Amino acid sequence: MAEEKTEQAENQTEEKATSQEAAADSQTADAAPESDKAEEKKEQTPEERIAALEKENADLKDQLLRRAADFDNYRKRMMKEKQDTYDYANAGLLGDLLDSLDNFDRTIDAAKDAKDAKSIADGIKMINKALVKMLEDKYGLVGYGKEGDEFNPDEHEAIGRMEDEKAKKETLAQVYLKGYKLKDKVIRHAKVMVKVPKA
Repeated sequence: MAEEKTEQAENQTEEKATSQEAAADSQTADAAPESDKAEEKKEQTPEERIAALEKENADLKDQLLRRAADFDNYRKRMMKEKQDTYDYANAGLLGDLLDSLDNFDRTIDAAKDAKDAKSIADGIKMINKALVKMLEDKYGLVGYGKEGDEFNPDEHEAIGRMEDEKAKKETLAQVYLKGYKLKDKVIRHAKVMVKVPKA
């Protein structure tokens, strides 16, 4: 009886092992077609490979052309903005000068019928004062150069020199043309006669 049970157990063990081997074989068989399919996908015919490369090449060319066009548009836009900045850089200043021009026109019209030259001169002085104030306050333009100021070659252009026994240092004897600074930068040197100590 014990022998029969042992034989049955051995038979059951063999059957299980056989069924497990069969299952493993079937899984291997299932996996094999999948790997074959993957290999088929990887391996392309030369024609397919050429077609894929041509498509990739066409895509890259298209991207390059688009970027070149974008850059060209950007360059044109920058050139236009630069030209506009150059063309209209002084628009604000010119707009502010229009008031002075209008005042000069009115003064000229008034001068036709004026009998008193002093009133015309006073009108011109008023226009000059308003113009100078606007340029100083709004744009930082400063005029310089007065007789008696110390000579500075960075700011003054000496047209001539004259010796003076009383002079202790180089000073401005006469100012022919005022100098102007825009903030700290000299935009026109004052043209002056310089008084120098006698040697």
